[in-house]
Amino acid sequence: MAALRVTVWNEGRHEQVHEEVKKIYPDGMHNTIARSLREKGFEVRTATFDEPNHGITDEVLSQTDVLTWWGHMLHNQVEDRAVDLVQKYVLNGMGLVVLHSGHESKVFKRLMGTSCDLKWREAAETERIWVSDPGHPIAAGLGDYIEIPHEEMYGEPFYIPTPDDQIFISWFKGGEVFRSGCTWHRGRGKIFYFRPGHETYPTYHNPEVMHVIANGIQWVAPNEGAKISGRHHVVPIEPLPKE
Repeated sequence: MAALRVTVWNEGRHEQVHEEVKKIYPDGMHNTIARSLREKGFEVRTATFDEPNHGITDEVLSQTDVLTWWGHMLHNQVEDRAVDLVQKYVLNGMGLVVLHSGHESKVFKRLMGTSCDLKWREAAETERIWVSDPGHPIAAGLGDYIEIPHEEMYGEPFYIPTPDDQIFISWFKGGEVFRSGCTWHRGRGKIFYFRPGHETYPTYHNPEVMHVIANGIQWVAPNEGAKISGRHHVVPIEPLPKE
């Protein structure tokens, strides 16, 4: 079986302007994620905000089984034509994995149809990601929880549509909880949102976090499904009586 083709999209701006982030991801968060995924057997390419059309083109997405998305500073500057393309390909079967602050991206909000707002606090506190659906394939190979020593807090309420699957729930040292691993179906495509990944902490160097992302990629990957024709005028299958 051919390797799944993954495009890792990263805004890529923090690594350019913040020394603390440069030290953690010296060649970009996208390359850290991509290396781990290649080691797991995926065929991986990267794309960033500064590329033409943000690296989101028909040529790229037609060769992408799963797109991962991380953004933060430049959500509102992402061109709508790139968002339109991602939506088109997800509805036609491409998988999408949205990471951390990607909850506020145009792409995620377009596909969710809600504000996707939440509470937040950056205080380098412990996050304990509890597995709430141990039978789900995205949770395969984990124990009861993943513990991350230092992370940004996200707290409820999280203004998203009710998930199809609720796989992880996070607890933070400050007391908040958060639905940190959720899935949805949109058209022929599947979406997985996974919460951890603040840029000033080495979260994507954490093997358990990358294990979940790899599981998520496998789960959202396209499958054959039914061959449904698109929108067009049709004649009746059965003859209709004349009026």
